[in-house]
Amino acid sequence: MQSSPLISFVVPCYNSAQYMRRAIDSILLDGGEPRERIQIILVNDGSTDETERIARQYEECHPGIVHVVSQPNGGHGAAVMAGVHAANGTYLKVLDSDDRLDTRALSELLHTVESFPPDNLPDLVLTDYVYDNHALKKNRRIGYRRTVPARRTLTWDQVSRPRMGSYFLMHAILYKRSVVIESGLELPRHTFYVDNLYASIPLRHTRTLYYLPVPLYYYFIGRDDQSVNEKVMISRLDQQLRVNRIMIDELRVEDISSRSLRRYLLHYLTIITSVSLTFAVLAKTPEAKAQGRDLLAYLKAHNYPAYRAYRRTPMSMALSARGPGAHRFIRTTYSVIRKRFRFN
Repeated sequence: MQSSPLISFVVPCYNSAQYMRRAIDSILLDGGEPRERIQIILVNDGSTDETERIARQYEECHPGIVHVVSQPNGGHGAAVMAGVHAANGTYLKVLDSDDRLDTRALSELLHTVESFPPDNLPDLVLTDYVYDNHALKKNRRIGYRRTVPARRTLTWDQVSRPRMGSYFLMHAILYKRSVVIESGLELPRHTFYVDNLYASIPLRHTRTLYYLPVPLYYYFIGRDDQSVNEKVMISRLDQQLRVNRIMIDELRVEDISSRSLRRYLLHYLTIITSVSLTFAVLAKTPEAKAQGRDLLAYLKAHNYPAYRAYRRTPMSMALSARGPGAHRFIRTTYSVIRKRFRFN
């Protein structure tokens, strides 16, 4: 294997012994043989099961390809950052240990990245991802054909406004590693939903992008304990709000020269804010409602352009309404969106 991998894959692991092999093998193996020019960083985030032993087995069997980082438990964000700092590939891809990559799509991605001119590497590569709902035995592919011209290097001004439900989530993103480092990204410890920070903070430092329309990332959903499960999200509302505030602080539209990128990041922040406020309503507690009001006041005080953009959205009007009828409307709207996009 060459000393400089094309892609470093960061796999955060916490008590992942039951399913981590599937994730690792989906990166590592091509027709039963180990791939070349890749690096796999397995981050054991203080697991108490067999995660460490399994990770070390892979490291021993595939020296120079698989590297293990072990640390006390710091949460998903801390594990991702440990992997980022340990990586030395040209590009970075995060794969959660309960998800997997499609083998054929990965082969095409590696071939595509290898074909990029060394002096003209895109800052960002986008691929499709798939919501794979095991409980319903259904999946839904999320792609960007109507937003991003495929198979050529672009600037942001050649990108259209994303459609509803087709945002550039962490599952779709392959960053040039230098972009992540130069962005100063730091993910908070012991906090869920930091993938929204990963998908937005380095993004504002990208100038060029490339879209490869292949279903690379399979995102498994439908488990009761997942962070995107409605009951779990309500119980972790404080963490969602913490991430939302960081996004508000980090987005400075005056520093973004591309109108298209500026518009996208503003829109993405309004979506995340709407999600936070929706769960503040769904929680049905006075404390949660107060937290929602505080978030909106924080948005207005710390990022007025984003506040103004949020106030122009239909969801803003719905969330501003009072009374049981308004709350029923919010619940119904959320249920329709959840069913339409099958995200939990």
